[in-house]
Amino acid sequence: MDGSENQVDSKRIVFVTVGTTSFDSLVKTVDTDQVKDALLKKGYTHLVIQMGRGSYVPNKSSGEDGSLVVDYFTFCPSIADYLRSASLVISHAGSGSIFETLRLAKPLIVVVNEDLMDNHQSELAEELAERKHLFCARPQTLYQEACHA
Repeated sequence: MDGSENQVDSKRIVFVTVGTTSFDSLVKTVDTDQVKDALLKKGYTHLVIQMGRGSYVPNKSSGEDGSLVVDYFTFCPSIADYLRSASLVISHAGSGSIFETLRLAKPLIVVVNEDLMDNHQSELAEELAERKHLFCARPQTLYQEACHA
């Protein structure tokens, strides 16, 4: 055995999805050193960000300096493989992303986009958080939730 299997087993991925919209405040927040350091301290090794239509471009990192490996993309035909490989999902409050993640029994932090006019998504996220299915955050409180995830 060459040890590469252990590397695969030890890979702990945080997958961030914003869906088809723009949610720059979420992408900017997960790209902060504060959040990335919190995730690293919790044992996560990789951060993959689906940034949608957003204009903020996160900083890629190879992780060579002991930091998280960070990669991003705008869209893909299906995020199912990313969700399956994730150890933690940080998602916008879209019902499709929420229920797909819950079906896979993945730990989930839902971040409510406060910039949306009709914010029915926050009601869904808050109700599911109250029932202990997920954690609910705002961009400014994501760091605290990441410390507990």
